[in-house]
Amino acid sequence: MNLFEISVKFPQENIAVITEDDISISYIELDNFAEFLKDKIPSRSLIFSLNKNTLGSLVGYYSFLKNKVVPLMLDAKMDIQLINSLIACYKPEYLWLPKDDSTNFPKSNIICSLFDYSLIKLKNCYNQLLHEDLALLLATSGSTGSPKVVKLTYQNIESNTLSIIEYLSINQNERPITTLPMSYSFGLSIINSHLSSGATLLLTNRSLFEKEFWSFLKKEKATSLSGVPYTFDMLKKLRFTRMDLPHLQTLTQAGGKMNKDLNNDFVEFCKVSKKRFFVMYGQTEATARMSYLPHEFALSKMGSI
Repeated sequence: MNLFEISVKFPQENIAVITEDDISISYIELDNFAEFLKDKIPSRSLIFSLNKNTLGSLVGYYSFLKNKVVPLMLDAKMDIQLINSLIACYKPEYLWLPKDDSTNFPKSNIICSLFDYSLIKLKNCYNQLLHEDLALLLATSGSTGSPKVVKLTYQNIESNTLSIIEYLSINQNERPITTLPMSYSFGLSIINSHLSSGATLLLTNRSLFEKEFWSFLKKEKATSLSGVPYTFDMLKKLRFTRMDLPHLQTLTQAGGKMNKDLNNDFVEFCKVSKKRFFVMYGQTEATARMSYLPHEFALSKMGSI
C-alpha cells in the first residue's frame, strides 16, 4: 500500500493544501503534480530534497513517496559546505531545491521547475542500487555535523502514520497549520498523518512571531497546532491562552520534555477551553511520534509520555 493513495479513500476534489498566499491545491492536483515529476525522475533514484514549508517543497515530497523515489530530507538553510560533503558521500543523482539556490550548483542541469522549486541533475553522480523497501532518509537531531542518517521503510512510515491517525482521531475535517520544518521527523509526521487522512494542510513558512502567521491561522480556521517545548514557551510569551481561537481544538507537543509549570499552564488552559492537549515522545529512528499521553490524563499523569 502506498501511504498517499488518497484517491481511493477520499473525494479527489478535497483540498489538500492551502498556502498563506491563497493558493489551494486539491488531492487530484497533487496526484497530477506527482505524475508530472514521475516522468522526470526514474523510480528508485536517490534525491536530496532541500526543504522549507512551501508548496514546491511539499509537492516534491508527496511525489517522491508516491513514485518510489528516495529523498534525503534536509533543511534548505543547511550550510552549502555540509550539503556538498553529503553529496560527495552519498552521490545522489538529483537535487530538489528552491529555485534561488540552484546557482549553488553550477555543474548541473536544470530538468524542470514547479512552483518555487527546481529539479536539477548532478554531473558525475550515478544511479545507486537502493533496497526496494527503502522509502526515506532523515538526519537525526544529533547528526547534523555528520553524513550519518536514518533509513526508513515504507512500512515504517505507514504503520507510524496510521497509529498517529488513530490516537489523534485525525479525519478529513482537520486543518493543521505548519509550525515545524519538513526536514524534522515531527514536522514530517504531521504532513504524513494529515495527507493520509484527506485533511487540509495549512502551509506556511512564517514563524510564530510574525503577524502573518496568526492572520493565516485565524482566516483559515486552523484546528490544530503542534510544537516542541520551545514552541510552547514562545506561545506563552505571546499570550496565546488569551487569544480567541474557537476553531483550534488540538495542541500536540513532542521533541523534548516540557517544563512542568509550562506543561501545567497548557493543560489547565485546554481543560477550561475544552481543547485537547497531547504530550508525546518520538525518535527519528522510529519514524516519528512513538508514544503519547491520552489528553484526558494530561493533568493526572502529567510528566508521562
